[in-house]
Amino acid sequence: MDRFTAAVDTKASSTVSYKSVSVSSVSDTAKNVTPPYARDFAGANGLANPRDFLTPVALYEDREVENYTVVKKFQGKLFAAHQGHSPFDVVAWHGNYVPYKYNLSNFMAINSVSFDHPDPSIFTVLTCPSTRPGIAIADFVIFPPRWGVAEGTFRPPYYHRNCMSEFMGLIFGSYEAKETGFLPGGATLHNIMTAHGPDAECFAKASTVKLGPEKVAENSMAFMFETSLSLTVTNWGERRCQKLDPNYYKCWQSLKKNFDPNWKANISDIV
Repeated sequence: MDRFTAAVDTKASSTVSYKSVSVSSVSDTAKNVTPPYARDFAGANGLANPRDFLTPVALYEDREVENYTVVKKFQGKLFAAHQGHSPFDVVAWHGNYVPYKYNLSNFMAINSVSFDHPDPSIFTVLTCPSTRPGIAIADFVIFPPRWGVAEGTFRPPYYHRNCMSEFMGLIFGSYEAKETGFLPGGATLHNIMTAHGPDAECFAKASTVKLGPEKVAENSMAFMFETSLSLTVTNWGERRCQKLDPNYYKCWQSLKKNFDPNWKANISDIV
């Protein structure tokens, strides 16, 4: 399949605020499907509104460059070609794929106003469906600032494993389920059926806190690419970059057994 990529614009301001993201096309290997589109299951408006997707003003450059290098990625390998002029001298094209950008601060979040932790698909900005109904080749999801009001609920993401691979990153701020050791620019990968969830510190805090309306992910923005395909890590990402955290798994090691067969819910603790 073609790459599903997002470029984060960090030049928007000198302070770390909301960024713009541009996403390129994705195609299914089995069948030509629609390009990524704004996720909107809330009716006429909500979530990622089409009106907030912006297309660029046409721009070109007419300059000769000695040995201008054009790099192409194909089947996991990089190939280079050289030419004597800038490739950005195209002023028109024919087709349906065009670049666009979207300011993540324009996303209208939807969340539970009663109980339970909803599936993170409610935060999907863009989705590209596969040939199987309900299964996405790729979803682009964000975790924006929002209010948490669910009652009788463990509000952070609960411990789970699922049929989707999750590549998650932090743009700025801190992530609600792992406030320490996960810095802006960092990323995690949990492949299909890999168990994961909040670290021990987050679990202890969320299990005992007095519930009330609270602002979640304030001054923070995390994102996630979710796909029904298994993902692999390049040699550079796993070894040569020397940025891999070999102790990541230890954030769960201090979790204690909490099962009590005699425990019964106290209705006053739920409502």
